[in-house]
Amino acid sequence: MDEISYKESGLDFRVIRAVEEMGFEQMTPIQVQAIPVLLQGRDIIGQAQTGTGKTAAFGIPAIQNVDPEDSSLQVLILCPTRELAIQAAREIRNFAKFMQGIKVLPIYGGQDIVKQIRSLKGGVQIVVGTPGRVMDHMRRHTLKLKNIKMLVLDEADEMLNMGFRDDIETICSEIKSEHQTALFSATMPKEILDIAKKYQNDAQVIKVVKKELTIPLVRQYYYEVKNRDKEEVICRLLDYYNPKRSLIFCNTKRMVDELSDNLKGRGYFAEGLHGDMNQYQRDRVMQNFRNDKTEILIATDVAARGIDVDDVEAVFNYDVPQDIEYYVHRIGRTGRAGRKGRAFTLVVGREIYKMREIEKTCKTRIKNRLIPTVNDITKSKADNILKQALEVLKTEDLSKVSTIIENKMNEEDCTAIELASAFLKMHLGEEPENIVLVEDPYVPEKKNKEKTKKKKRFRGDYDKKKSGKKKDIPFAKFRNQGRKKKK
Repeated sequence: MDEISYKESGLDFRVIRAVEEMGFEQMTPIQVQAIPVLLQGRDIIGQAQTGTGKTAAFGIPAIQNVDPEDSSLQVLILCPTRELAIQAAREIRNFAKFMQGIKVLPIYGGQDIVKQIRSLKGGVQIVVGTPGRVMDHMRRHTLKLKNIKMLVLDEADEMLNMGFRDDIETICSEIKSEHQTALFSATMPKEILDIAKKYQNDAQVIKVVKKELTIPLVRQYYYEVKNRDKEEVICRLLDYYNPKRSLIFCNTKRMVDELSDNLKGRGYFAEGLHGDMNQYQRDRVMQNFRNDKTEILIATDVAARGIDVDDVEAVFNYDVPQDIEYYVHRIGRTGRAGRKGRAFTLVVGREIYKMREIEKTCKTRIKNRLIPTVNDITKSKADNILKQALEVLKTEDLSKVSTIIENKMNEEDCTAIELASAFLKMHLGEEPENIVLVEDPYVPEKKNKEKTKKKKRFRGDYDKKKSGKKKDIPFAKFRNQGRKKKK
């Protein structure tokens, strides 16, 4: 199916505005196929892996079909875990940013149910919840399903694996109003097909087949980081590996602009490339990248499609891609023409599950690595400088230069080691401060306080009168001495 940008999608202009503000340009395959069908009010069965943009696939039709004048519950979305419920609710809320009157609420176990009841009484059109907590509210009659227009089962196979089948069937059977049901699942076991057959009407099946393809010459690594440390980590990796030409991928145009400005501020030769730039700007950036005036190109997935440069040494995924196919396209930018390449991905929190899915789908191995410390970077720079010096030593005639150095050593009364160390120091420049990342497990903590042993309490004068000698007795023993044994 042809790829479509959000601008060309025909969606509500307020949704497009929200998506553009979030920085996304292109719809993913599941979105292209599912959104038009759901906007027609039909049931669907969507088979797609995690990380393919499913939330937008059902979230955008949900907010477009909601009546903001009606404060009753109109859309119910079931997720297997509280984390997924929170994440989906947040994304849908972002899509509905410019649509006044639409309220989205996540409900899940572990949160005070009284607070959830208060929020539900205030009027909520879209609820994203875990099956167990939704059942709790149904028993309390605090979640009324009579006006439901749309029911979504997200990650249906995971919900079945977690033992939620009875809850799902109960919830489905309690919705009496005419509504559409959207079922999304990575796999299609018999139990899911049984639920679909029982609770859906003429559902359209949509399958997004993932490409099981990767580039064997590309060595792939990932680093687990905190979100606030990503810029510092990308700088450490650039300094440590020192690629002559590299690509950094971001998911949004806003992040491309922000990161390119920050890297230029740190002294890197970096430029950004995204869909909001006109043709002249894009051509200028690409010309600089090809001519080595720009060493680091920061781009979105859409903008990077026109890049045809063979000698990219490294690809950095500043953001984990929305779609697994994007990952394949990204790392394919390096390791071309028989060359070896490297791909590095920064992973934040639960994104580790996306990396597992990428490994499984692409049948590849992505190794976990520790973030380089400042000392690692200094050593790496020194090794590169010395490597260049040794190449000069092998290929150039140094007799004239050697005479100059020998004379200078005699004048200044210094050794060859001292002079070579001074030259190396000049090339290394100022050593950076040893920045410790937030909750950084990669830099050993300084142990300023020595562990002190707990002192035992003694009573030294207990039998001084009897023996005339001072005898140290542990306090616990002293306390028990003199007590009469029970007969």
